[in-house]
Amino acid sequence: MKPVAILLSVAMLAAAGWVYLGRQGPESQQKKQAKQRKAPVEVAPIASGSLELRRTWSGTLAADAQFRVAPKVSGRVIEVAVDVADVVQRGQVVATLDAAEYEQAVAQAEADLAVAQANLAEAKSAQVIALRALERMTQMHERGVASASQLDLVKAEELGKRAAIAVAEARVTRAKASLEGAKIRLGYTQVRAEWSGGSDERVVAERFVDPGDTVAANGALLSIVQTAPISAVLFVTERDYGRLARGQQAQLSTDAFPGRTFTGTIERISPVFRAASRQARVELRVENPKNELKPGMFVRAKVTLRRVEGVTIVPVAAIVRRGGETGVFVLAGDKVAWRTVTLGVRQGERVEVQSDSPLSGQVVTLGQQLIGDGSAVSVPQRKRKPAEARPAGTPAS
Repeated sequence: MKPVAILLSVAMLAAAGWVYLGRQGPESQQKKQAKQRKAPVEVAPIASGSLELRRTWSGTLAADAQFRVAPKVSGRVIEVAVDVADVVQRGQVVATLDAAEYEQAVAQAEADLAVAQANLAEAKSAQVIALRALERMTQMHERGVASASQLDLVKAEELGKRAAIAVAEARVTRAKASLEGAKIRLGYTQVRAEWSGGSDERVVAERFVDPGDTVAANGALLSIVQTAPISAVLFVTERDYGRLARGQQAQLSTDAFPGRTFTGTIERISPVFRAASRQARVELRVENPKNELKPGMFVRAKVTLRRVEGVTIVPVAAIVRRGGETGVFVLAGDKVAWRTVTLGVRQGERVEVQSDSPLSGQVVTLGQQLIGDGSAVSVPQRKRKPAEARPAGTPAS
Protein backbone atom coordinates (compact mmCIF):
# COMPACT_ATOMS: atom_id res chain seq x y z
CA MET A 1 0.00 0.00 0.00
CA LYS A 2 2.78 2.42 0.80
CA PRO A 3 4.45 2.37 -2.66
CA VAL A 4 1.09 3.03 -4.30
CA ALA A 5 0.37 5.98 -2.03
CA ILE A 6 3.78 7.42 -2.72
CA LEU A 7 3.25 7.12 -6.46
CA LEU A 8 -0.16 8.79 -6.22
CA SER A 9 1.27 11.69 -4.20
CA VAL A 10 4.04 12.22 -6.74
CA ALA A 11 1.56 12.18 -9.59
CA MET A 12 -0.64 14.74 -7.91
CA LEU A 13 2.28 17.04 -7.20
CA ALA A 14 3.43 16.77 -10.78
CA ALA A 15 -0.03 17.64 -12.09
CA ALA A 16 -0.31 20.64 -9.79
CA GLY A 17 3.12 21.87 -10.86
CA TRP A 18 2.21 21.49 -14.49
CA VAL A 19 -0.99 23.53 -13.99
CA TYR A 20 0.87 26.26 -12.08
CA LEU A 21 3.62 26.54 -14.65
CA GLY A 22 1.10 26.54 -17.46
CA ARG A 23 -0.74 29.46 -15.95
CA GLN A 24 2.33 31.38 -14.80
CA GLY A 25 3.86 31.47 -18.25
CA PRO A 26 1.03 33.28 -20.09
CA GLU A 27 0.47 35.67 -17.15
CA SER A 28 4.09 36.77 -17.15
CA GLN A 29 3.86 37.22 -20.89
CA GLN A 30 0.79 39.47 -20.47
CA LYS A 31 2.61 41.64 -17.94
CA LYS A 32 5.54 41.97 -20.28
CA GLN A 33 3.26 43.01 -23.09
CA ALA A 34 1.48 45.47 -20.81
CA LYS A 35 4.81 47.08 -20.00
CA GLN A 36 5.55 47.46 -23.67
CA ARG A 37 2.10 48.97 -24.45
CA LYS A 38 2.22 52.75 -25.16
CA ALA A 39 -0.14 55.17 -23.39
CA PRO A 40 -2.27 57.22 -25.79
CA VAL A 41 -1.90 60.98 -25.21
CA GLU A 42 -2.57 64.26 -26.95
CA VAL A 43 0.10 66.90 -27.35
CA ALA A 44 0.40 70.56 -28.28
CA PRO A 45 3.40 72.62 -29.40
CA ILE A 46 5.47 74.74 -27.06
CA ALA A 47 5.34 78.32 -28.32
CA SER A 48 7.26 81.52 -27.74
CA GLY A 49 5.77 85.01 -27.79
CA SER A 50 4.05 87.64 -25.68
CA LEU A 51 1.29 87.40 -23.09
CA GLU A 52 -0.78 89.94 -21.20
CA LEU A 53 -2.13 89.68 -17.69
CA ARG A 54 -5.63 91.05 -17.92
CA ARG A 55 -8.39 91.56 -15.43
CA THR A 56 -12.02 92.35 -16.06
CA TRP A 57 -14.12 94.13 -13.46
CA SER A 58 -17.77 95.04 -13.35
CA GLY A 59 -18.66 98.61 -12.54
CA THR A 60 -21.15 101.41 -12.90
CA LEU A 61 -21.04 104.65 -14.83
CA ALA A 62 -21.45 107.80 -12.77
CA ALA A 63 -21.80 111.45 -13.71
CA ASP A 64 -18.48 113.24 -13.59
CA ALA A 65 -20.22 116.14 -11.84
CA GLN A 66 -23.72 116.62 -10.48
CA PHE A 67 -25.43 119.88 -9.59
CA ARG A 68 -28.80 120.39 -7.91
CA VAL A 69 -30.56 123.57 -8.93
CA ALA A 70 -32.27 125.19 -5.95
CA PRO A 71 -33.75 128.69 -5.46
CA LYS A 72 -32.28 130.96 -2.79
CA VAL A 73 -35.75 132.24 -1.90
CA SER A 74 -39.08 130.53 -1.33
CA GLY A 75 -42.07 130.98 -3.58
CA ARG A 76 -44.57 129.47 -6.00
CA VAL A 77 -43.17 128.03 -9.22
CA ILE A 78 -44.49 129.89 -12.24
CA GLU A 79 -42.49 128.14 -14.96
CA VAL A 80 -39.94 125.36 -15.40
CA ALA A 81 -38.10 126.07 -18.63
CA VAL A 82 -36.34 122.71 -19.06
CA ASP A 83 -37.14 119.04 -18.67
CA VAL A 84 -35.33 115.72 -18.39
CA ALA A 85 -32.63 115.17 -21.07
CA ASP A 86 -32.58 118.86 -22.06
CA VAL A 87 -29.17 120.46 -22.51
CA VAL A 88 -28.50 123.38 -20.16
CA GLN A 89 -25.91 126.11 -20.53
CA ARG A 90 -24.07 127.60 -17.56
CA GLY A 91 -26.05 130.57 -16.21
CA GLN A 92 -29.25 129.71 -18.09
CA VAL A 93 -32.62 130.54 -16.46
CA VAL A 94 -34.28 127.19 -15.81
CA ALA A 95 -37.22 128.19 -13.60
CA THR A 96 -39.23 131.26 -12.57
CA LEU A 97 -40.88 131.91 -9.19
CA ASP A 98 -43.77 134.24 -8.41
CA ALA A 99 -42.08 137.65 -7.98
CA ALA A 100 -45.02 139.81 -6.79
CA GLU A 101 -43.97 139.77 -3.14
CA TYR A 102 -40.36 140.57 -3.99
CA GLU A 103 -41.34 143.36 -6.38
CA GLN A 104 -43.36 144.90 -3.56
CA ALA A 105 -40.34 144.61 -1.28
CA VAL A 106 -38.27 146.50 -3.86
CA ALA A 107 -40.88 149.25 -4.07
CA GLN A 108 -40.97 149.53 -0.28
CA ALA A 109 -37.17 149.73 -0.14
CA GLU A 110 -37.15 152.45 -2.80
CA ALA A 111 -39.68 154.47 -0.78
CA ASP A 112 -37.63 154.04 2.38
CA LEU A 113 -34.58 155.28 0.52
CA ALA A 114 -36.45 158.34 -0.73
CA VAL A 115 -37.54 159.19 2.83
CA ALA A 116 -33.99 158.76 4.10
CA GLN A 117 -32.63 160.99 1.38
CA ALA A 118 -35.26 163.67 2.18
CA ASN A 119 -34.34 163.50 5.86
CA LEU A 120 -30.71 163.95 4.91
CA ALA A 121 -31.52 167.01 2.82
CA GLU A 122 -33.52 168.45 5.72
CA ALA A 123 -30.68 167.82 8.14
CA LYS A 124 -28.21 169.51 5.83
CA SER A 125 -30.48 172.58 5.54
CA ALA A 126 -30.85 172.76 9.30
CA GLN A 127 -27.12 172.52 9.70
CA VAL A 128 -26.60 175.44 7.28
CA ILE A 129 -29.00 177.59 9.33
CA ALA A 130 -27.29 176.60 12.55
CA LEU A 131 -23.90 177.45 11.06
CA ARG A 132 -25.09 180.95 10.10
CA ALA A 133 -26.50 181.46 13.58
CA LEU A 134 -23.17 180.43 15.03
CA GLU A 135 -21.33 182.96 12.85
CA ARG A 136 -23.67 185.79 13.99
CA MET A 137 -23.39 184.83 17.63
CA THR A 138 -19.60 184.70 17.35
CA GLN A 139 -19.50 188.25 15.95
CA MET A 140 -21.85 189.48 18.67
CA HIS A 141 -19.72 187.82 21.32
CA GLU A 142 -16.61 189.52 19.91
CA ARG A 143 -18.35 192.91 20.15
CA GLY A 144 -19.42 192.16 23.71
CA VAL A 145 -23.11 192.07 22.87
CA ALA A 146 -23.57 188.33 23.53
CA SER A 147 -22.36 186.36 26.52
CA ALA A 148 -20.20 183.28 26.43
CA SER A 149 -23.08 181.09 27.55
CA GLN A 150 -25.19 182.26 24.62
CA LEU A 151 -22.33 181.44 22.28
CA ASP A 152 -22.00 177.97 23.79
CA LEU A 153 -25.70 177.28 23.25
CA VAL A 154 -25.45 178.18 19.58
CA LYS A 155 -22.35 176.03 19.17
CA ALA A 156 -24.12 173.05 20.77
CA GLU A 157 -27.07 173.50 18.46
CA GLU A 158 -24.77 173.57 15.41
CA LEU A 159 -23.01 170.42 16.60
CA GLY A 160 -26.41 168.73 17.00
CA LYS A 161 -27.35 169.58 13.44
CA ARG A 162 -24.05 168.19 12.25
CA ALA A 163 -24.71 164.92 14.12
CA ALA A 164 -28.20 164.81 12.62
CA ILE A 165 -26.60 164.88 9.16
CA ALA A 166 -24.41 161.89 10.07
CA VAL A 167 -27.48 159.97 11.29
CA ALA A 168 -29.40 160.85 8.14
CA GLU A 169 -26.50 159.73 5.94
CA ALA A 170 -26.33 156.42 7.79
CA ARG A 171 -30.06 155.93 7.25
CA VAL A 172 -29.61 156.61 3.55
CA THR A 173 -26.83 154.03 3.42
CA ARG A 174 -29.03 151.50 5.20
CA ALA A 175 -31.94 152.22 2.88
CA LYS A 176 -29.70 151.74 -0.14
CA ALA A 177 -28.49 148.42 1.23
CA SER A 178 -32.07 147.32 1.86
CA LEU A 179 -32.98 148.27 -1.67
CA GLU A 180 -30.06 146.30 -3.08
CA GLY A 181 -31.03 143.29 -0.96
CA ALA A 182 -34.61 143.49 -2.18
CA LYS A 183 -33.44 143.67 -5.78
CA ILE A 184 -31.16 140.67 -5.27
CA ARG A 185 -34.01 138.64 -3.78
CA LEU A 186 -36.19 139.70 -6.69
CA GLY A 187 -33.48 138.47 -9.04
CA TYR A 188 -33.48 135.11 -7.26
CA THR A 189 -36.99 134.51 -8.57
CA GLN A 190 -35.26 133.89 -11.90
CA VAL A 191 -33.57 130.60 -10.99
CA ARG A 192 -30.34 130.08 -12.91
CA ALA A 193 -28.17 126.99 -13.36
CA GLU A 194 -24.92 128.33 -11.97
CA TRP A 195 -22.20 125.75 -11.37
CA SER A 196 -18.45 125.95 -10.89
CA GLY A 197 -15.80 124.16 -12.94
CA GLY A 198 -16.28 121.58 -15.65
CA SER A 199 -17.84 122.21 -19.02
CA ASP A 200 -20.31 124.99 -19.82
CA GLU A 201 -22.91 122.48 -20.98
CA ARG A 202 -24.73 119.85 -18.96
CA VAL A 203 -27.88 117.71 -19.14
CA VAL A 204 -30.99 117.62 -16.96
CA ALA A 205 -31.08 114.27 -15.17
CA GLU A 206 -34.13 114.75 -12.92
CA ARG A 207 -36.95 117.23 -12.43
CA PHE A 208 -38.55 117.52 -8.99
CA VAL A 209 -41.22 120.25 -9.35
CA ASP A 210 -43.97 121.41 -11.70
CA PRO A 211 -45.55 124.84 -12.23
CA GLY A 212 -47.81 125.67 -9.32
CA ASP A 213 -45.69 123.93 -6.68
CA THR A 214 -44.47 125.95 -3.74
CA VAL A 215 -40.83 125.48 -2.89
CA ALA A 216 -38.76 126.51 0.10
CA ALA A 217 -35.42 128.23 -0.12
CA ASN A 218 -32.73 125.72 -1.11
CA GLY A 219 -35.35 123.16 -2.13
CA ALA A 220 -34.21 121.12 -5.15
CA LEU A 221 -35.85 121.92 -8.47
CA LEU A 222 -33.64 120.02 -10.92
CA SER A 223 -30.65 117.70 -11.00
CA ILE A 224 -28.15 118.59 -13.72
CA VAL A 225 -25.24 116.29 -14.56
CA GLN A 226 -22.12 116.38 -16.68
CA THR A 227 -21.85 113.30 -18.91
CA ALA A 228 -18.93 114.29 -21.13
CA PRO A 229 -16.61 113.08 -19.82
CA ILE A 230 -18.22 110.43 -17.64
CA SER A 231 -16.75 108.32 -14.83
CA ALA A 232 -16.69 104.54 -14.45
CA VAL A 233 -16.52 103.33 -10.85
CA LEU A 234 -14.92 99.95 -10.11
CA PHE A 235 -13.97 98.09 -6.93
CA VAL A 236 -10.78 95.97 -6.92
CA THR A 237 -9.32 93.50 -4.46
CA GLU A 238 -5.90 93.55 -2.81
CA ARG A 239 -4.57 91.00 -5.31
CA ASP A 240 -4.67 93.49 -8.17
CA TYR A 241 -4.53 96.79 -6.28
CA GLY A 242 -0.74 97.06 -6.43
CA ARG A 243 -0.69 96.62 -10.22
CA LEU A 244 -2.96 99.59 -10.90
CA ALA A 245 -1.67 103.10 -11.53
CA ARG A 246 -3.07 106.42 -12.69
CA GLY A 247 -2.98 106.76 -16.44
CA GLN A 248 -3.52 103.07 -17.23
CA GLN A 249 -6.00 102.53 -20.01
CA ALA A 250 -9.02 100.23 -19.93
CA GLN A 251 -11.44 98.93 -22.52
CA LEU A 252 -15.08 99.26 -21.49
CA SER A 253 -18.11 97.48 -22.84
CA THR A 254 -21.79 97.75 -21.99
CA ASP A 255 -24.94 95.84 -22.87
CA ALA A 256 -26.44 99.03 -24.27
CA PHE A 257 -23.96 98.95 -27.17
CA PRO A 258 -23.10 95.30 -27.89
CA GLY A 259 -19.93 94.78 -29.89
CA ARG A 260 -18.56 98.24 -29.14
CA THR A 261 -15.79 99.26 -26.79
CA PHE A 262 -14.99 102.58 -25.16
CA THR A 263 -11.59 103.69 -23.89
CA GLY A 264 -11.15 104.85 -20.32
CA THR A 265 -8.19 106.03 -18.24
CA ILE A 266 -7.64 105.39 -14.55
CA GLU A 267 -7.89 108.78 -12.86
CA ARG A 268 -8.34 108.06 -9.14
CA ILE A 269 -7.38 105.12 -6.91
CA SER A 270 -8.72 105.19 -3.38
CA PRO A 271 -6.02 105.02 -0.68
CA VAL A 272 -8.29 102.96 1.61
CA PHE A 273 -10.17 99.66 1.39
CA ARG A 274 -13.74 99.14 2.46
CA ALA A 275 -13.76 97.11 5.65
CA ALA A 276 -16.81 95.05 4.66
CA SER A 277 -15.69 93.99 1.18
CA ARG A 278 -11.89 94.50 1.36
CA GLN A 279 -12.08 96.35 -1.93
CA ALA A 280 -10.81 99.75 -3.02
CA ARG A 281 -12.66 102.23 -5.24
CA VAL A 282 -11.13 103.00 -8.63
CA GLU A 283 -12.48 105.72 -10.93
CA LEU A 284 -11.89 105.85 -14.68
CA ARG A 285 -12.37 108.89 -16.90
CA VAL A 286 -14.22 108.02 -20.10
CA GLU A 287 -14.51 110.54 -22.91
CA ASN A 288 -18.12 110.62 -24.02
CA PRO A 289 -18.32 113.18 -26.83
CA LYS A 290 -21.64 111.93 -28.19
CA ASN A 291 -23.21 111.49 -24.74
CA GLU A 292 -23.98 107.86 -25.57
CA LEU A 293 -22.93 106.55 -22.17
CA LYS A 294 -25.32 107.43 -19.36
CA PRO A 295 -24.90 107.50 -15.57
CA GLY A 296 -26.09 104.29 -13.94
CA MET A 297 -25.20 102.01 -16.86
CA PHE A 298 -23.54 98.69 -16.01
CA VAL A 299 -20.10 98.31 -17.62
CA ARG A 300 -17.28 95.77 -17.82
CA ALA A 301 -13.76 97.20 -17.74
CA LYS A 302 -10.80 95.19 -19.03
CA VAL A 303 -7.39 96.40 -17.86
CA THR A 304 -3.98 95.07 -18.91
CA LEU A 305 -1.95 94.83 -15.72
CA ARG A 306 1.24 93.35 -17.15
CA ARG A 307 2.76 92.37 -20.51
CA VAL A 308 5.67 89.99 -21.05
CA GLU A 309 7.63 89.50 -24.30
CA GLY A 310 9.57 86.54 -25.68
CA VAL A 311 8.45 84.02 -23.06
CA THR A 312 7.82 80.27 -23.31
CA ILE A 313 4.12 79.49 -23.61
CA VAL A 314 2.23 76.21 -23.14
CA PRO A 315 -1.48 75.38 -22.94
CA VAL A 316 -2.95 75.49 -19.45
CA ALA A 317 -4.09 71.87 -19.99
CA ALA A 318 -0.43 70.79 -20.03
CA ILE A 319 0.20 71.88 -16.42
CA VAL A 320 0.31 68.94 -13.97
CA ARG A 321 0.87 68.65 -10.22
CA ARG A 322 2.99 65.67 -9.17
CA GLY A 323 4.49 65.10 -5.75
CA GLY A 324 4.03 68.69 -4.68
CA GLU A 325 5.70 70.02 -7.85
CA THR A 326 4.27 71.77 -10.89
CA GLY A 327 5.49 70.62 -14.26
CA VAL A 328 4.81 69.38 -17.78
CA PHE A 329 5.50 66.22 -19.74
CA VAL A 330 7.66 67.03 -22.76
CA LEU A 331 7.48 64.66 -25.72
CA ALA A 332 10.90 63.12 -26.58
CA GLY A 333 10.52 60.64 -29.43
CA ASP A 334 8.03 58.00 -28.31
CA LYS A 335 8.59 58.75 -24.62
CA VAL A 336 7.94 61.70 -22.30
CA ALA A 337 10.16 63.53 -19.83
CA TRP A 338 8.95 65.27 -16.70
CA ARG A 339 10.05 68.90 -16.47
CA THR A 340 9.43 71.06 -13.41
CA VAL A 341 8.28 74.58 -14.28
CA THR A 342 7.30 77.86 -12.63
CA LEU A 343 4.14 79.52 -13.85
CA GLY A 344 4.00 83.16 -14.93
CA VAL A 345 1.44 85.27 -16.73
CA ARG A 346 -1.71 83.50 -17.84
CA GLN A 347 -3.84 84.74 -20.73
CA GLY A 348 -6.92 82.72 -21.51
CA GLU A 349 -5.93 79.06 -22.02
CA ARG A 350 -2.21 79.80 -22.40
CA VAL A 351 0.32 80.33 -19.66
CA GLU A 352 3.94 81.41 -19.36
CA VAL A 353 6.31 78.76 -17.97
CA GLN A 354 9.87 79.04 -16.77
CA SER A 355 12.24 76.11 -16.40
CA ASP A 356 15.88 75.51 -15.48
CA SER A 357 16.60 74.63 -19.11
CA PRO A 358 14.89 75.76 -22.31
CA LEU A 359 11.73 73.96 -23.35
CA SER A 360 10.98 73.08 -26.96
CA GLY A 361 8.95 70.60 -28.94
CA GLN A 362 5.59 69.45 -27.67
CA VAL A 363 3.94 68.90 -24.32
CA VAL A 364 1.24 66.42 -23.28
CA THR A 365 -2.16 68.06 -22.83
CA LEU A 366 -4.37 64.97 -22.35
CA GLY A 367 -3.67 61.59 -20.75
CA GLN A 368 -1.17 62.68 -18.08
CA GLN A 369 -2.81 60.35 -15.57
CA LEU A 370 -1.56 57.37 -17.60
CA ILE A 371 2.11 58.31 -17.72
CA GLY A 372 5.15 59.14 -15.64
CA ASP A 373 8.69 60.28 -16.31
CA GLY A 374 10.11 58.16 -19.13
CA SER A 375 6.81 56.51 -20.08
CA ALA A 376 6.30 55.39 -23.65
CA VAL A 377 3.41 57.12 -25.35
CA SER A 378 1.56 57.12 -28.61
CA VAL A 379 0.18 60.23 -30.22
CA PRO A 380 -2.93 59.69 -32.36
CA GLN A 381 -2.53 61.21 -35.76
CA ARG A 382 -5.00 64.04 -36.31
CA LYS A 383 -5.19 67.03 -38.53
CA ARG A 384 -4.15 70.10 -36.60
CA LYS A 385 -5.07 73.68 -37.26
CA PRO A 386 -2.22 75.95 -38.41
CA ALA A 387 -2.40 77.93 -35.16
CA GLU A 388 -1.75 74.76 -33.13
CA ALA A 389 1.38 73.87 -35.04
CA ARG A 390 3.32 77.04 -34.19
CA PRO A 391 6.83 75.96 -33.14
CA ALA A 392 8.76 77.50 -30.28
CA GLY A 393 10.47 80.72 -31.27
CA THR A 394 7.61 82.09 -33.36
CA PRO A 395 5.47 85.01 -32.17
CA ALA A 396 2.27 84.17 -30.31
CA SER A 397 -0.93 85.97 -31.10
